[in-house]
Amino acid sequence: MTRLCFIRDSALHQSATQDFICGALAEQGYVIIPDFLAEAEANLLYQYAQELPDHHWHLAGIGREKQHTVNTGIRSDQIHWLSEEQPIEARWLELMEHLRTMLNRSLFMGLFDYECHLARYQPGSRYKRHLDAFKGRSNRVLSTVFYLNPNWREEDGGELIIYGENNQVLERVLPTQSTLVMFLSDTFVHEVTLAHRLRFSMTGWFRHNASLGQRIDPPA
Repeated sequence: MTRLCFIRDSALHQSATQDFICGALAEQGYVIIPDFLAEAEANLLYQYAQELPDHHWHLAGIGREKQHTVNTGIRSDQIHWLSEEQPIEARWLELMEHLRTMLNRSLFMGLFDYECHLARYQPGSRYKRHLDAFKGRSNRVLSTVFYLNPNWREEDGGELIIYGENNQVLERVLPTQSTLVMFLSDTFVHEVTLAHRLRFSMTGWFRHNASLGQRIDPPA
């Protein structure tokens, strides 16, 4: 059985890559990191997502808590929230905890925790233009997307498009296996174009802590 060695093999633990990540986030607010994990590790996550039974997936919604609704006209992907109870999910969350520590140490971002889900886009699914957070109204600070499908081609669709202030296209990211994208959640409008084949990714958010009453702000 292949061991999970995300922390050892990830690009996060190369000092030059750490400098690249922090420099790009500080200068432009987003960063695109190819080959974040070794191929074997990315394939393990891809296989895990493929084999996850259907009853673990549910239609994604928009909004939070009382404002949470399902609107397939805006987004039609299916999601599965990660938990530390599953070993392979726990290893990814552990790696993101190391990333959170590094970002706080280097950029003083005050990131408190991380939430993440697998996303499954069936052929014909998309996610229209949106922001992950609105200034002053959400504790999501930094969005992350990690792509799982090998051998993805342009004709397969499912690109991530990141827009600038004047709706100009800043980046068109092909969801190539092991690419990690990070961007400020309340700054960049983005969308996922129509997927023409089954597409898997892992989407997460580093968050500030915003207390609601006597409890920690819950994940979406």
